[in-house]
Amino acid sequence: MTIYESDLPGVGKKFEVELENDERLVIVTHNTGKREVYRKPDPDADSEKLFEASDRLARKIGTILEGAYFQPVQTERVETILSDDTFLEWYSVSEGAALAGQSIADARIRERTGVSIVAVQRAGEVIAPPDPETVIKADDTLVVVGDREDCREFETLLESQTGDED
Repeated sequence: MTIYESDLPGVGKKFEVELENDERLVIVTHNTGKREVYRKPDPDADSEKLFEASDRLARKIGTILEGAYFQPVQTERVETILSDDTFLEWYSVSEGAALAGQSIADARIRERTGVSIVAVQRAGEVIAPPDPETVIKADDTLVVVGDREDCREFETLLESQTGDED
């Protein structure tokens, strides 16, 4: 998949995403935040406008598409790229995870991994931002921000503890 990006002086940016069968999805992001979405049956064809969305609606649609609201495939984490080096990721805390039962401060997450927990989703509620005394519980979803390597390091803290030490 190739994405073409071009400046539209005085308007914003245009992105063309190659789809199957030479089709393209064209997204125009205006400086005002408005998005326009078009479909081109082939690279040389005229675009057909599909819809227009406000900045707020476009961001909501984006989070739905990326799987932040619902993931059809069971996974332990969701990843959102904020910049080339910064990620916002959602991690599920399983029963028996090394972090379960510890406060954020006691777990020393930032010192040990470099990531920051920016929110905790628990039983349909969101704790944002959590304070250092917030205790991490099994079945929580932790929203963290950090670079890729720090996020990988954080994942090791979510591994289950083994009780087979004889």
